[in-house]
Amino acid sequence: MSDNVISSTFWGNCQGQDVFLFRMTSVDGTYVELTNYGATVVSVVVPERNHQLGNVVLGFPTLQGYLLDDCYLGATIGRYANRIANGKFNIDGHEYQLETNDGPHSNHSGSAGFNSKVFGYSIFKNGISFSYLSKDGDGGFPGDLFLAVTYSWINMELVIDYTAETNLKTIVNMTNHSYFNLTAGKGNIFEQELTVFASQFLQTNSEHIPTGAILNNEEMLFNKTNIGSRLQDDGKSWKGLNTCYVLEQAAHAATDPVAELFDPASGRSLQVFTSYPGLLIYTGDYLKSEVPGHHATAYKPFDGLCLECQYFPDAINHPDFPSGVLEADELYQKRIAYKFSVK
Repeated sequence: MSDNVISSTFWGNCQGQDVFLFRMTSVDGTYVELTNYGATVVSVVVPERNHQLGNVVLGFPTLQGYLLDDCYLGATIGRYANRIANGKFNIDGHEYQLETNDGPHSNHSGSAGFNSKVFGYSIFKNGISFSYLSKDGDGGFPGDLFLAVTYSWINMELVIDYTAETNLKTIVNMTNHSYFNLTAGKGNIFEQELTVFASQFLQTNSEHIPTGAILNNEEMLFNKTNIGSRLQDDGKSWKGLNTCYVLEQAAHAATDPVAELFDPASGRSLQVFTSYPGLLIYTGDYLKSEVPGHHATAYKPFDGLCLECQYFPDAINHPDFPSGVLEADELYQKRIAYKFSVK
């Protein structure tokens, strides 16, 4: 197959560094746009059943939208995605205190989060790699952490590879925070159908902190389920999800999807693959934007769905959860893949 055409456009300046918009275009005309601000997915443009192309992720047409954004649209999340209770954790008898930005808790690493950092970049065959060095003590995290986030786009599949190294034992949990909407701007997420290949999920308290229990509950499972039917409360009000599912398929990430999103109106389908043990479903209850997005309107709740592959929230404080600890002599390697098709 022919290589992608990869182009770049100067997008502005932030923190004294140049920011670019990159486009990876396949021979079939589908494309992905990325920026080195936050190593962010800006757009994913794929066809519907009548071959019309449309953008299926929420984002902004200019850098200014991302500078004002506090909903992490399309961004790389780290050093630690999701919440850490009271911003505290212990490694080898040393307690670390993180910046707290969600009540008493740390969420998405606070102001040290990678979503607002300008990354270095390099372009290669069919992809782009973004890199960033987080210094020891940033946001309260131990160790220098060097991160590379590599995106490739082949056959309508967006593959994200995370690699990281540290000089001091630390915790790492990288994910992507794209909001998907397969209608390509023609509606909210309510009429789309979701399947999650998991039978268990984490119990959490009212602040979305895990209790440590792993539950089975048919009412929380998705099997070609109309999203709106699951979110509507008593047929009158909408109640969103912020739920981490325990993945049985993660060990077979190359072949088995962990989730599938389908839009009956357009025929677009999205399969999710990952090597992570968890999938956080967030229905965008608090989604908003200060400026118009790609479709010329400001974003509002339930305009997009996040499918965040990751370690479990607060895993470092739950010995029975898969560990997000990275040793000084280890290489962190995780993958998320989003494969699009038309039915």
